[in-house]
Amino acid sequence: MPLNKVKGQKSQPKAGGPLAQKVVKAASKASKSSKLSLPIYGLSGIKKGSIELPKEVFGAKVNEQLMAQAVRVYLINQRQGTASTKTRGEVTGSTRKIYRQKGTGRARHGSIKAPIFVGGGIVFGPRHRKFESKLSQQMKKKALFSALTQKLINQKVSVIDSKGAIGKTSEFAKLFKKLSLLDKKNKDNAILFVSDSNIEAKRAVRNIKGLAIRNAESINTYEVLANNYLVFAKEAIGSLRK
Repeated sequence: MPLNKVKGQKSQPKAGGPLAQKVVKAASKASKSSKLSLPIYGLSGIKKGSIELPKEVFGAKVNEQLMAQAVRVYLINQRQGTASTKTRGEVTGSTRKIYRQKGTGRARHGSIKAPIFVGGGIVFGPRHRKFESKLSQQMKKKALFSALTQKLINQKVSVIDSKGAIGKTSEFAKLFKKLSLLDKKNKDNAILFVSDSNIEAKRAVRNIKGLAIRNAESINTYEVLANNYLVFAKEAIGSLRK
């Protein structure tokens, strides 16, 4: 005989049934509607509203292996590979035999340019070489979005409104002091990303120790991970999607 239903117990929706489909649709709508936002701080350190962050940039899946690969490629490409030494065939010197082969009691030698003599050629020394390594544009973008997402999760991202700045260092120094973005050591602590046209902020921030400034168009994974705090100008957020 079939068991009687317990009173007050709700029946579970069947897999693939209409009720289950409604639940899945509602969950997908909720995930799509979830927004990422941060408060905007003015030069006085007071909140001036909030800004919605692009979810594809700050809500990406964190891929630590890809971030490590992007940092490794970036550091490899910083090597110039211009160190070079001269071999015995490239140094200046005579080619005559320095003394006769036998009868001197000394070891046999032929050229003064031999590596054993001072001023001679170098054996197995560094030569010109390329250390270039490449990463696809899609991998670069995914690594960058992973790094930005990780910084946002760690609450290391801030947004400021530099509108009205007159290019004085003091106004930005007071702002970063109120936001507690600079430590006492002032070493690789924060980086400010601005748009290319924000000349006032560039002129003012370049004198603050421990604070670097870069164009948002040239942002990369290494600089994001190498600094403790990320500060974005309000107008620079839109350029991160490119």
